[in-house]
Amino acid sequence: MGEIFFMNKTARVFINTFRRLTFRKLLKLAVTTLPHPIFSVLSFVATVRSFTIARKYFPKTNSANGIGNAFRHALWTCLIMSYCCKISSPKKALDFCKKITDLHEELFPNEPLEKKMDLHNNQVGMDLFMEMLEGIHRQFFETNFFVEKLFEKTKTAKVLRNVDEDFGNDLVYLAEN
Repeated sequence: MGEIFFMNKTARVFINTFRRLTFRKLLKLAVTTLPHPIFSVLSFVATVRSFTIARKYFPKTNSANGIGNAFRHALWTCLIMSYCCKISSPKKALDFCKKITDLHEELFPNEPLEKKMDLHNNQVGMDLFMEMLEGIHRQFFETNFFVEKLFEKTKTAKVLRNVDEDFGNDLVYLAEN
């Protein structure tokens, strides 16, 4: 029953999000996704999955600017990479993941500090995947591998206070107001 509630709520979030897109933004999304239909479907599945997992573990901060949001963005890119690497090369998966996650920030603009946080955490996820790729064949990645590693990273996450800060490979989040 709880899973159905999450699915319905998640579907509503996605529908409401797409309704906000202008024609120009929809066109830009189409130009990016249509040449890579399988990657696009897989990235959508990764989006839903990361959203659902983050909501489960971080119900209060998964869609705010807290630690749950940091976790969700990094998990999102790990899952995109994992799913796309099952059908293509890590290089092609990384290129698409970077392109689609950067596009997300362009289509749904945030304040500069929020954008910095999201882009940084996206990169942390991509870096984590590439780091783990050396020890695990790409066909054998499972979601829980990333969840465990990212839970560890949440313990050392840093508060981002200005756009010039660089926290390397740590997750970052914004302090609560």
